Amino acid sequence: MNLNATLFAQFVVFFVLAWFTMKFVWPPLMKALDERAEKIANGLAAADRGKAEMAAAEKRAQAELATARDEGQKRIIDAEKRAQAIIDEAKKTASEEAARIVAAAKADADQQVTRARDELRAQVAGLAVKGAEQILKREVNAAAHAELLSQLKNEL
Repeated sequence: MNLNATLFAQFVVFFVLAWFTMKFVWPPLMKALDERAEKIANGLAAADRGKAEMAAAEKRAQAELATARDEGQKRIIDAEKRAQAIIDEAKKTASEEAARIVAAAKADADQQVTRARDELRAQVAGLAVKGAEQILKREVNAAAHAELLSQLKNEL
């Protein structure tokens, strides 16, 4: 075996293998690597867009939250005002009702005092008649002396 022929044969096989690899194997590998690099670049770009959209969404959410918080505070203040108005109205109504009840009680008391005075006058007139009857030792006719008795009631 000749060393030069072996070396020459290996040299030819190596170049044929290199040519075959560069012609048929290398282009699909490069195409796959380029596609993969493009997918990664697109993924990174999408991630960046997602981060930007996430930041924008978070800003919108913070703004909405602040708006909702402000609206909630306004509603609480309105509710407190309404509650105070209801309390004031209830106090006013209760005060009016109390005044009406006091007025009715005073009127009732005045009527009872008037009735009691009338009853006392009648009793005093009866006692006066009995006293006068005993003093005079004779009977006084109440029907005949009704005018006298009514004057006595009015004086008392």
